[in-house]
Amino acid sequence: MSQRSTEQAPQRFLTDRMLGTLTRYLRFMGYDTMSANSLSPGNAREDTLLLDIASKDNRILLTRDRELARRGGAQAVYIASEEVMEQVRQVAGLGLIEPGIRMNRCSLCNTRLRPATAREIREAHYAPRPESGKEFTWCPICRKLYWMGSHSDNLEKRLDEFFSP
Repeated sequence: MSQRSTEQAPQRFLTDRMLGTLTRYLRFMGYDTMSANSLSPGNAREDTLLLDIASKDNRILLTRDRELARRGGAQAVYIASEEVMEQVRQVAGLGLIEPGIRMNRCSLCNTRLRPATAREIREAHYAPRPESGKEFTWCPICRKLYWMGSHSDNLEKRLDEFFSP
């Protein structure tokens, strides 16, 4: 039996419209994170919809809205800070995440990434050449190529510095 089968599945999240940067960070860290920004704007009942989605999909709702967090009870967390690293610290402090860059989800649409084909790498003119020794992943929905480059390295370094004792 693998060790993974004895561990619980990683937490899944739903974020409100005020937490776009936190949403991307959680996705970079490998967490399935749905955003309210993926819903049609202007719904007067959006808070109720978010609570329903969180409940039905077994997601923790992360919100900057105190009243929404109160209504969500144990299924919701009020995010106190406006600064993303403090937000990450709060979620980590609650034991909901383990900070670290995993690059296995699209930062734009939350889709699981798959290994990129040689053709996808070749046709992504913005990518370093495959000879660079980097591993490439691909979002089949957004058609975006990912790799651990300077952006992800800087984010990993920022997390390491922020969370080191």
